[in-house]
Amino acid sequence: MKPYNILIVEDHPFQRMYLQHLLSELGEFNLECARDGNEALQRLQQRDFDFVLTDLLMPGMDGVQFIQRLAGLRCKPDLAIMSAASRRMLMAASLVAKNLGVDVIGLISKPVSPGALRSVTEQLRRKHQVAAQAAAAPIAEFDRQTLLQALNSRAFQAWFQPKKSLHSGRIVAAEALVRWMHPEQGVLLPGSFLPALKAFGMEERLLWLMLKQAMDAQARWREQGYDIPVSINLPTHLLNSHDLADRLLEFVLHHQGIPGKLCFELMESSTPEDLSNFYAGACRLRIKGFGLSQDDFGQGYSSYLSLVSAPFTELKIDRALVQGCHQNENMASALASIVALGRKLGLTVVAEGVETSQELALLRKIDCHQAQGFLISHAVSPDQFQQLLNLDGAATLY
Repeated sequence: MKPYNILIVEDHPFQRMYLQHLLSELGEFNLECARDGNEALQRLQQRDFDFVLTDLLMPGMDGVQFIQRLAGLRCKPDLAIMSAASRRMLMAASLVAKNLGVDVIGLISKPVSPGALRSVTEQLRRKHQVAAQAAAAPIAEFDRQTLLQALNSRAFQAWFQPKKSLHSGRIVAAEALVRWMHPEQGVLLPGSFLPALKAFGMEERLLWLMLKQAMDAQARWREQGYDIPVSINLPTHLLNSHDLADRLLEFVLHHQGIPGKLCFELMESSTPEDLSNFYAGACRLRIKGFGLSQDDFGQGYSSYLSLVSAPFTELKIDRALVQGCHQNENMASALASIVALGRKLGLTVVAEGVETSQELALLRKIDCHQAQGFLISHAVSPDQFQQLLNLDGAATLY
């Protein structure tokens, strides 16, 4: 893989040298520096960069203005923002970038530590690896017939990402995530094909497929003594079908599944035509005995009102609130409040996107129930998940 092109935007000469030195020790990068926002924009117009590391407080064009101008470029690099200002200032600047379509992969408080830069460069590598896989399968090439064939041939497979108890340290649940075993392009991640499935109205077909495979995996794990609840993503617009809960229960019972061991995560990527359909669907899924999870809490339009008004059994805290929480006192306080609220409401609280041992330690300290993320494991096939269970220790009788 060719070295990443990185642009450092920093007005202080010593800081520029220091950052160049740290980055050169962390990997083989093509490094360039700019003294201010104007010079940085000139360099960005001359060539493409993979990543920009910018200060927030600079004379002339400040970091926020630079981000606004950066968002207008044809090729938007990934961004990390550094500053001696408060973490809330950094968070606000990152929201400016995110809402303008710029990916922010790090917020760094000054003085910049080697560990903080290492974390950002690792995030950069992971992001580009995922992007390279997704780029291998452009959405445009997946026509309706290709997707139907993949659904009918079970080329779409449920892989499972474990959720670990922060009390016992053991795997106690899993989330089913779809992967496409493409005959020519290998394992494809959802970002490369889900938009096409949605465009062709095939999300419900995928739901049934994922549900069946999740129950099949649960049955195999149960034979080995492991009773693992599984969460499955449910686009909320499917709740417009008033009999969905009935059909789901009939399907599960027909295949000897256990409703209480299945939890539907309500995804925020779509909304019902009428909000009453959301509440009706949520109530009827719980009446049928299924678990119900508020997904991505803390981002998008999820609200405290829906959390306390709908009959959820699980609260999943969005990764945006988890990543870097140990470095941000305000974020840590917000997390502690959300965990306390979830516990008071009798919900199982799960933190998504856990990537560092420091994040895990903080979540354990504030008494979060479960954690999920790359630090624990990527999503794996059912057989590989069985191996993780075996490594976890002897099965607990159920």
